[in-house]
Amino acid sequence: MASLSGVINVNVDPELKKEATAILKGLGLNMSTLINMTLAQVVKRNGVPFEVSNPKPSKELIKALKEADKIIEDIKSGKRKSYHNIDELFEDLDNGI
Repeated sequence: MASLSGVINVNVDPELKKEATAILKGLGLNMSTLINMTLAQVVKRNGVPFEVSNPKPSKELIKALKEADKIIEDIKSGKRKSYHNIDELFEDLDNGI
């Protein structure tokens, strides 16, 4: 194994570091080992060893979110009734409302 003498200083959100450290510990790794593994893969693959993307929501999700916004708007304006529990809903269903 190569001598580990290079130093990298990275600013990281403390909570993110804490969570990542706990996960790595569970895997039997530490942050230095992970970074060395990742950098080795960058060299081996000549690029980032995982997908880097800005995922876009599907058309179906966008449609569902717009529908949900409309339902909330209708409830606030009194065009739709909201229910606080399932019993209220079933009572209205039983009464044909």
